[in-house]
Parts: sequence; structure tokens; C-alpha cells
Amino acid sequence: MPDDARDLRPARQRRADGRPEQSRPRDRTGRPLRSGTVDVALIEAVEPATVEEALALGVERWDTQRYFEAHELLEHAWKLGPDADRDLWKGVIQVAVAGVHLQRGNRIGARRLLDRALERLAGLPDTSRGIDVAALRRTASAARSVLDAGGVPDADWGPFPSRADAHAPGVWFAASADATGPSAQPTPVRS
Repeated sequence: MPDDARDLRPARQRRADGRPEQSRPRDRTGRPLRSGTVDVALIEAVEPATVEEALALGVERWDTQRYFEAHELLEHAWKLGPDADRDLWKGVIQVAVAGVHLQRGNRIGARRLLDRALERLAGLPDTSRGIDVAALRRTASAARSVLDAGGVPDADWGPFPSRADAHAPGVWFAASADATGPSAQPTPVRS
């Protein structure tokens, strides 16, 4: 495109933090739609103030099979958590994205994400940060088996695999690797 043609394009909208604004609406699987699209369930734009809020919203989105939105929200825990938790959060997110691929009809993408998720989750304890990692591995393995058999698994992973018992307070975020529960001070998503 010639330089003078670029000058004729409208400036890209920016958010208050300087990041580009997504001006086109997106459907629940994250696909961009034409401006003005109606009668399509759109993603809900949310701006959580804390990682804990993002995590709660991500679990809620997961529970309603809104995996694209769930993965966007859960990324806050992955990016701001301790290095020791990176495989946990990345594995959870990859299972969510595999759900997005299935919702979009992309079996190959779903299979690849399930493989990556299972690799990341393999060395983790059965429960971590209130997440039932063993149940998440079973869900991912079952979906992968259906794909390997030539079928198409349902893109409903069921409720978020959390544990709320005497040993785990439900799904929680920790900014330090040695935390044994959620911190008393919420973690802002932006500094």
C-alpha cells in the first residue's frame, strides 16, 4: 500500500493504556464480525481490576462454554502468577482454547492444543491452586481420544474443574509460589 494511501485510513482506536482497541465486534468464539452485525451472541468486553476478579469471571465464562472469553480472562493469572504456576495456568488456558477450536469446527487445532495442555499438566499434582488438575487431564484425554478415533467431542468441558473442600478453598490466584491460599491483598491486572 503506498504511503499516501495509509494517510487516508482512519487512525486506529486506542484504549487509555495505549493498546489498540478492537473496533470490530467478535462472536463468542472470538471470530471478528462485520461492524453493525446483529443477532449474533457477542463476546462481553470486561476490564477486571484484579487478577482475582479476572479469575472469577474466567471460571464463570468456562462454565457457560464461553471458552474464548474464559481464556482471555485466565491469561491474567498466567501472566502475573509466579513462574512455578505457569504450566498450570497455561495448561488450563490451552484446554479452553481447544474448546474454542472445537466450537469453530477445527479438529486439528483442538487436537494440537489438547496435546500441549496434557504435556503441561502431566507433571503437576492432582490439585493445584484449587484446580482439580486430575479432572482436567481426564477431560482433555477423553476429548483427545474421541478425536483420535475420528469423532468430534462435545465442546462442553463441563463446569470448571475446581475443588472446594477442606484442602482447597476453590480456584484461587497467588502471586508467590509458596502461597498456601489466596492472598489477602488483591493483585491488580495493571500497575
